[in-house]
Amino acid sequence: MTKSKESGLNSLLKIDYEDDNKIWLTNSLTLRKIIGIMGMALPLLLFGFLYLDNGLQYPLESISHYYYTRAGSIFVIVLSLLAFFLIVYKGKETADFYISLSAGIFALLAVLFPTSNITDICGDPAKKYAVTILPVSNFRMYFHYTMAALFFICLSYMCFFLFTKSNKDPSKRGSKKILRNRIYRICAVLMFLAILVPFAGLLKIIPSFYFSKYPLTFWMETLAVESFGFAWLVKGETLFKDHN
Repeated sequence: MTKSKESGLNSLLKIDYEDDNKIWLTNSLTLRKIIGIMGMALPLLLFGFLYLDNGLQYPLESISHYYYTRAGSIFVIVLSLLAFFLIVYKGKETADFYISLSAGIFALLAVLFPTSNITDICGDPAKKYAVTILPVSNFRMYFHYTMAALFFICLSYMCFFLFTKSNKDPSKRGSKKILRNRIYRICAVLMFLAILVPFAGLLKIIPSFYFSKYPLTFWMETLAVESFGFAWLVKGETLFKDHN
C-alpha cells in the first residue's frame, strides 16, 4: 500500500530515480505544475499571512504592496522562484523559451524595483502592518508597474499563441485539446484585461476614488495571477488531460 502511494506520487510529480544525473525540475510538466500552483497560491498566502500576523481583514492596494509588510518575504520568495522557473523553462519551441525567459527577467526586475510605499512614516499607527519604508521614487514605482505589465503580457502571449499550438490538424484534435485551448485563450484575455485596469487608473481614465475604496489593483492582479496559474496547471496536465 505504501509503495503504491509512493509510486503514484512519483508519477504525479514526474520524479525519475533511474538517472541520478538529472534533477527533478528538469521535467517541463513538473515546472508547469509548480508554476501554476505557486501563481494561484500567491494572493492567498499574502492575505492569509498578514491576517494571521496582524489581523488585517482587507487586502492592500495591490499585491506588490505586500512587499512592505511582514508578508514581504513571501512576496519576494514566491515571485523570485516563479521568475527562476520561468527562466529555466524551455518549452517545445524557440519562442516558448525566449518569451518565458523574458517573463522571468521582468518578474525579477519587478522584485528588485518595488512599488510605492504604504506609508511615509515609521510606526504609522494607522498602518501597523507596514514594516518597511524606501526612499520615495517615482521612477521605481513606474518602472515596477511597467515590469509587472510586461510580465503579464508575456504570460498572456504564451497562453494565447503558444499553449494553443498543436502538431495535429484542427479537425483531428480531441475534445480535451479543444477545451484546453479555450481555457488558455480565456485566461490570456483575462490577464490582458486585468493589467489594463491599473494603467487606466494611472492615466486617470478610472477615478482614483475607485482604487482607494475598492482595491481594484489588488483584485485585478489577483485575477491575472489566478488566470496565469490555472492556465499553467492545465498545461502541466493536472487538469483536462487527454485520455491515453
